[in-house]
Amino acid sequence: MRPRPGWPAELSAGPIALRPPRLRDARAWSEVRLRNEQWLSPWEPTSPVRWADRSSPSAWAPMVSALRKAARNGTMLPFVITYGGRVAGQLDISNIVHGVLRSCTVGYWVDVAVAGRGIATTALALAIDHCFTTVGLHRVEVDIRPENAASLRVVEKLGLRREAYYERFLDIAGGWRDHIGFAITVEEVRGMSMIARLPRLPPPPP
Repeated sequence: MRPRPGWPAELSAGPIALRPPRLRDARAWSEVRLRNEQWLSPWEPTSPVRWADRSSPSAWAPMVSALRKAARNGTMLPFVITYGGRVAGQLDISNIVHGVLRSCTVGYWVDVAVAGRGIATTALALAIDHCFTTVGLHRVEVDIRPENAASLRVVEKLGLRREAYYERFLDIAGGWRDHIGFAITVEEVRGMSMIARLPRLPPPPP
């Protein structure tokens, strides 16, 4: 199968980078996930599998296989977020539709140990710029639970427009949860990249 536009890709700004997931990320990814259960579990899809099991190193290979398959099919662009070269989270560009819609949805998470440093904001800015240039999309959407203050700050910093309120939208953490839909279209960028909107990039890790 021929490579899809924008995949594979490596994107970076300062100490933040987005790159495709690698099989050798298993231990680093698992360490972050296991340590972040309390921080991440309220925002993750409902699952019958225990957190320890679905975040174990052995869970990584089948996940990477599924992500790569979706990337080859052109429906998703999965990325690992790195900070100073170390795994700090994930960002997925999913629900990619071309044709007359040319839209996608972006979801992300970052390690609580480095939260508050602008890492998620920078990663999302890189992703949106990639979608509007190399991938050729017109619209990017981010759906966030109203209780998720950290993620709400990310889209607010980048100036995404509040577009909708979805009641009982996704099965998250054991229940059907409301979400706020934020979006931005290529016209709203007005030739200025999302990265250029940031007042500063995150500092290098200590």
